[in-house]
Amino acid sequence: MELILWRHAEAEDAFPDMSRELTARGRKQASRMADWINPRLPPDIRILVSPALRTRQTAQALGREYEDMAVLAPGALATDVLEAIDWPHAPYPVLLVGHQPTLGQLAKRLLTAESGDLAIRKAGVWWFQSRERAGELQVVLRAVAGPDWL
Repeated sequence: MELILWRHAEAEDAFPDMSRELTARGRKQASRMADWINPRLPPDIRILVSPALRTRQTAQALGREYEDMAVLAPGALATDVLEAIDWPHAPYPVLLVGHQPTLGQLAKRLLTAESGDLAIRKAGVWWFQSRERAGELQVVLRAVAGPDWL
């Protein structure tokens, strides 16, 4: 099963949280990423989006149909999301448009499976970056690409 995680673009600081809109910069970010990801998406992709306005606006940049999924709302638990999408058994690829920290927890869970190895394709690149935020060391996965995508 293919699983693509897409965090919403930059949003305004406002309340209520679920009604926060993308900033002008956020709309550009979403558009730029949609231009990159759209031609790479499988034709049978299922796009699942948090019900928050900023995630729906991010997904709209794809120009494709998507479904709101309550389990992706801010504060969602990674285990609940994986169960809701039937990971890793769903018969279709899934693109999740959601929030931090949920997407980061999903990525960590997927990257640090308790048993077995993660497969890295020959000539594949996984690009990580470390950074410090609020005195905490963070690891950012910048990109993953295989030669068949280039």
